[in-house]
Amino acid sequence: MDKKYIIDTEENKAFLKNNVNALLAFGHRFPSPGGSSYYLGDDGSPWKERNRETWITSRMAHVYSMGLMLGHEKSAELTDAAIRGLMGELKDDKNGGWYAGLTKDGEIVPGKQCYAHAFVILAATSALLAGRPGAKELLYDALKLYDEKFWNEEEGLSCDTWNTEFTVLDDYRGINANMHTVEAFLAVADVLAKLPDNSESVKYRKRAGRIIDHVIGWAKDNQYRIPEHYTGKWQPDLEKNKEKPDDPFKPYGATPGHGIEWARLIIQWATATYGIGGEKAENYIKEAAALFDRAVADAWNTDGAPGIVYTTDWKGKPVVRDRMHWTLAEAINSSAVLYRVTGDQNYADWYAEFMEYLDTTVLDHSCGSWFHQLDEKNCLKNTVWPGKSDIYHALQAMLIPYSRVDVSIAKAIKENN
Repeated sequence: MDKKYIIDTEENKAFLKNNVNALLAFGHRFPSPGGSSYYLGDDGSPWKERNRETWITSRMAHVYSMGLMLGHEKSAELTDAAIRGLMGELKDDKNGGWYAGLTKDGEIVPGKQCYAHAFVILAATSALLAGRPGAKELLYDALKLYDEKFWNEEEGLSCDTWNTEFTVLDDYRGINANMHTVEAFLAVADVLAKLPDNSESVKYRKRAGRIIDHVIGWAKDNQYRIPEHYTGKWQPDLEKNKEKPDDPFKPYGATPGHGIEWARLIIQWATATYGIGGEKAENYIKEAAALFDRAVADAWNTDGAPGIVYTTDWKGKPVVRDRMHWTLAEAINSSAVLYRVTGDQNYADWYAEFMEYLDTTVLDHSCGSWFHQLDEKNCLKNTVWPGKSDIYHALQAMLIPYSRVDVSIAKAIKENN
């Protein structure tokens, strides 16, 4: 196998570094005049007919904050543009919080999404680390709103969706929003850890752990296939969207890519909380490994072609066989992190296999970035994710393998640059 796919070789480090630079260059055209992010097309050009989503804008603020810390040209102005969008046209000054997005004509996309608000928090933490103006205000505004509207202290979980006015709460509960809440809360904990009074840091890290404990319990009840959808009383709804199995945010069945993504987040939380090598951390690492192993066994190369299928049923049989780029990104991340904390060569071998697949199949060597959706034969498909909406998953996959496992990626970048 080519050395550029093998972890800890100079060739692999160079391969990832080159891709970081290419991805950051690809995303330069995202800002609209008001700062909210256009959805990017196949060549990185803005698709101005699509909605300008808060979650995409937040992701772009996050990635270009890291770009700034990495020394990438124009990252400061790109970060500031996204922050301007989050502090301006995407923010609901009347009802509080952030709109789901804006249409091409500037009309409000209705609803208030936990998913989007979690990404606003993540964006603010990264921009604060990068020293951007307005980032601290954005962070504290987002935390205050999130605590009031989305976090349920009694349950130790977050709700999912309100109406625009925050007067009607949807009965649906989802684990995807809670997963990105864990990501955001861990970033908050890292950013606030050095304050004289670090009680807020501890609070958010504990909250992340409460969510993680719920998820591990539900996963164990389902052979480490995580239920994604729940009722208002947090009862798993295993048949949700069976008639629409390829929904981009609420697909039917298990989503192996999320099992893989949870594995990394669990390791980050456990090693940050209990220390690398501690007995309690090791127990969580075993659970993370079980999630990763189940997902890869169910989803990788199950139909004669490489790639991770989007969804499976509750026995591990593929349902939607398309390969989404983000599942590969998380597989790269988690295989590298598992190798770091276990030393098990099996995870290094998985990492190399994922890297080879990235280079030969998923990287768009012509137009840049990664193909966002491929079919079961690895041919380009655009039914769920046309174009290349943003660079969040892909960029993180090029950074996490050589970063600390016990801190959020932006904090790790800050420490190394």
